[in-house]
Amino acid sequence: MDSLRLYGLVAAGGVAVLGAYALLRRKPKTADQLERERRAWLEGTGRITDGTVIDVQELAVTSTYHAAIMLIYKYDVAGVTYECSQDVTYLRHWINLHSCRLGLHTSVKYDPQNPGNSLVVSENWMGLRQ
Repeated sequence: MDSLRLYGLVAAGGVAVLGAYALLRRKPKTADQLERERRAWLEGTGRITDGTVIDVQELAVTSTYHAAIMLIYKYDVAGVTYECSQDVTYLRHWINLHSCRLGLHTSVKYDPQNPGNSLVVSENWMGLRQ
């Protein structure tokens, strides 16, 4: 009876070690992967509201950041005005940045649980009205 318990403990310990190894071996997701997942999640679960483009700015390259094109927009949810920006550097082939002018009306997808989490452009959805 004691040998059966010992074999069971050894087997359970081996499974625990293999499970811990598999979890620790995974590589962490990059910032680009996390942003892509956020956009995909908002595409599927986000609510739509009206917004306005405020500006499009190109940020210069620094030692810690790459060049970025930021789309700055605002929208209202439940009487609260949100002013947000979205990095559209990798999405610029879907939009015409020269037509994004001050006051351009747009649709914004936002998270109903966290209305500050929003987007205007993603791989499968476009809120800009041109």
